[in-house]
Amino acid sequence: MRVMRSLRGNSGAGLISRPARLSSLRSVFTGCRAVMLPRFGGPEVFELRENVPVPNLNPNEVLVRAKAVSVNPLDCRIRAGYGRSVFQPHLPIIVGRDISGEVAAIGTSVKSLKVGQEVFGALHPTALRGTYTDYGILSEDELTEKPSSVSHVEASAIPFAALTACRALKSNARITEGQRLLVFGGGGAVGFSAIQLAVASGCHVTASCVGQTKDRILAAGAEQAVDYTTEDIELAVKGKFDAVLDTIGGPETERIGINFLRKGGNYMTLQGEAASLTDKYGFVVGLPLATSLLMKKKIQYQYSHGIDYWWTYMRADPEGLAEIQRLVGAGKLKIPVEKTFSITDVVAAHEAKEKKQIPGKVVLEF
Repeated sequence: MRVMRSLRGNSGAGLISRPARLSSLRSVFTGCRAVMLPRFGGPEVFELRENVPVPNLNPNEVLVRAKAVSVNPLDCRIRAGYGRSVFQPHLPIIVGRDISGEVAAIGTSVKSLKVGQEVFGALHPTALRGTYTDYGILSEDELTEKPSSVSHVEASAIPFAALTACRALKSNARITEGQRLLVFGGGGAVGFSAIQLAVASGCHVTASCVGQTKDRILAAGAEQAVDYTTEDIELAVKGKFDAVLDTIGGPETERIGINFLRKGGNYMTLQGEAASLTDKYGFVVGLPLATSLLMKKKIQYQYSHGIDYWWTYMRADPEGLAEIQRLVGAGKLKIPVEKTFSITDVVAAHEAKEKKQIPGKVVLEF
């Protein structure tokens, strides 16, 4: 470990009170609070435990004292059993992907961050030690400096959703200035991120949404927002698109999206079936089955419509995260937070999301 200074607060972690150069992280951070998932189920299965051990850092890792973490749909799905083929052998686990906080310690090879720096970022989808804890551990590539213009609560709502959108638009579709993008579910965190990223790239954006998010989508720079609860998108939207991002997923949005694409376009869905098929049949059968299904759809749509078909998901992307940081700092990328809860009220937060009492973004504060 590099020289670390003590960071005091109400986090519940045991700390020494003076700087030290130590090889063992546990010499400095004896334990911390963490929301543990001991089994799959409803929100009530969460357990807030004290003195959970803090692992030693690998050379490329960063220990982040959490100030805020957001509740993503993936967190709720993992809690309920999604991805059990990956997570079940490792229970209890810590869920959570987004984080905003302060660097508490750094691994020996970390160059771009320093102790005391305010950062935000997100873990990859299959991380076993998530961010619902006083001290999160992320790789250097998964973090960047938090712009001073946004709070920790605001910052924590952004990275996982924005990185998911960034992968779809920049890695899959490779959108360029002047192209047209159609987003299904523009009011959600990933859809709204995609709108702002595409607008910043000079694209023309149309989005489907529910009525209460329409004004926000238009204010973010979309040229058209269609309320799918009152309008027929196939009649309301004109022309062809270079890319379609489907955050809803399902046969109907897939059919509509594919038909809106011009030849050479890209259809991207967040509802890939790799995890669900692996959960159902196991890795040996499920993963090859998922690969076969994806290839079948790729070939089908390339032959019938001349387009590329993608299952898209979040990956660590230092360049994408740097672009997200730049746009956040410039006020061009934000995800509204509807409600905050204390980390001690994590069960209530998940209950509210599960019962759809809070349609917008929820953040847990420390």
